[in-house]
Amino acid sequence: MSESGAFFEAIPEGHKSGYVALIGKPNVGKSTLMNALVGRKLSIVTRKPQTTRHRVLGIHSDEDHQIIFLDTPGIITPEYRLQEIMMGSVKDAIRDADLLLFLHEATQEQPDTFSLDWVGDTPAFLVLTKMDRIPQEEALPLVESYLELKAFDEVVPTSALKGFNLDTLLDQIVAHLPEGPPFYPKEMISEHPERFFVAEIIREKIFQQFREEVPYSTQVNVTTYEERTDEKDFIDAEIVVNKNSQKGILIGKGGRALKRLGTAARKDIEEFVGTGVYLQLHVKVRKNWRDKDTFLRSYGYRSS
Repeated sequence: MSESGAFFEAIPEGHKSGYVALIGKPNVGKSTLMNALVGRKLSIVTRKPQTTRHRVLGIHSDEDHQIIFLDTPGIITPEYRLQEIMMGSVKDAIRDADLLLFLHEATQEQPDTFSLDWVGDTPAFLVLTKMDRIPQEEALPLVESYLELKAFDEVVPTSALKGFNLDTLLDQIVAHLPEGPPFYPKEMISEHPERFFVAEIIREKIFQQFREEVPYSTQVNVTTYEERTDEKDFIDAEIVVNKNSQKGILIGKGGRALKRLGTAARKDIEEFVGTGVYLQLHVKVRKNWRDKDTFLRSYGYRSS
């Protein structure tokens, strides 16, 4: 990071900056959209819902503005303590935001109501995602139907995968942000340490390679991250599960499943950190860790 205050120098008049929270139900494309807007994959993306657990911060900077995006877990009714904390992080993001992006998939039916009483007076956009999945002739009538609700400051159709309308969305976001200096150096894209992203990459591969309850019952902790000059960086990570049967599934016969997981994760980690890594994985059982505050706090989950 630059020396204190250094990145506030030579800020053009009228510079804008602010926090923008992405909220919505699971699997509507929040993480995909944030990655596209930031220009780099920060939030993990899978086909399974409820992949995001933490509030992931991504920074988009240009000469005259800085947008701090907050990718949040999908809004659900909590069933255990971890999910309660996840929903608390959504409320925190809403409270901290200068602007809300409420994401709704274009292929889904319009909800009965778009009441935003629960978010207070914060300006809010409706961002229609996955517009590439509907016929072109249906796009304009769909947008107009949401405009008629008059519940949002803007209605913006997008497709993050196709890059459709993202520049327009960015322009409208900037127009709604307050004037002010950047909060971070312009070269930064996130405030999270590399350990965080390494753990998230491993967790993404678990979601991609295992089924049913296993991905939702796992927690990944990077216990060692050693940067080495003359050889590959060394990373040791533990995968925590709820019960012994899940441990057996993750390891697999002869350790083959864990090896396959490690190979896939290592490839993406090396691409992310820009150097070779030696990745060591091991699995631990911590019964009912998702409902125990002691474990949750030690794994970095903080209640509001």
